[in-house]
Amino acid sequence: MGVRKEEGADLRSRYPLYIEIGLVLSLALLIVAFRVDLSSSSSFQVQMEEQETVDMEQIQQTEQEKEPPPPPKPPVPQEVPNNEVIEDQNVDFDASLDMDESLNTNEGPPEDEGNEEEEEQEVFMVVENQPELIGGMKALQQSVEYPEFAKKAGIEGRVIVQFVVDEQGNVQDPKVTRGVHKLLNKEAIKAVKQQKFKPGKQRGEAVKVQMSLPVTFRLQ
Repeated sequence: MGVRKEEGADLRSRYPLYIEIGLVLSLALLIVAFRVDLSSSSSFQVQMEEQETVDMEQIQQTEQEKEPPPPPKPPVPQEVPNNEVIEDQNVDFDASLDMDESLNTNEGPPEDEGNEEEEEQEVFMVVENQPELIGGMKALQQSVEYPEFAKKAGIEGRVIVQFVVDEQGNVQDPKVTRGVHKLLNKEAIKAVKQQKFKPGKQRGEAVKVQMSLPVTFRLQ
């Protein structure tokens, strides 16, 4: 028992020494390991790859030739409307007029006083002897044919036709000055063109005279 106690006391007395030896060895191993790492890291070389340089070629801008503008279009001629209105003249045969008075459409140069003016006129409005319708208004109405369409549609009225009676008593240039319907207007002109007149006379000579006649369309 005494020997074991001595050995235990001897171990306890050497315990700090063992600890110091262990610490020294540990430090030595750490130092060696650190140096080995530094030497291996120092041999490591970093190689940087060279980057390829790209030369940027400057592109020259080229100017495009501008095409000349097209020639201007020629102006389109515009039709100028004729606003002149010719008024129709209706003749009242019942009015009292001077039979020697006439309308001269072509005025000649002025003549010396004392000379009698010559009455030169192609178409007279009023003459000494007015044209006479052969057969009268009854003959005119008998020449009228009532259009069937106008009858069915109930169209009626009076159409005024203006015309010229020439030197032979024939009807020239008939036209409607007051109409009702195009069908009645057409039939009225047709009926007037079929008529025959005794020519009008001025100072004993047959002349052209402008006249107007009514054509009546009436449903029975």
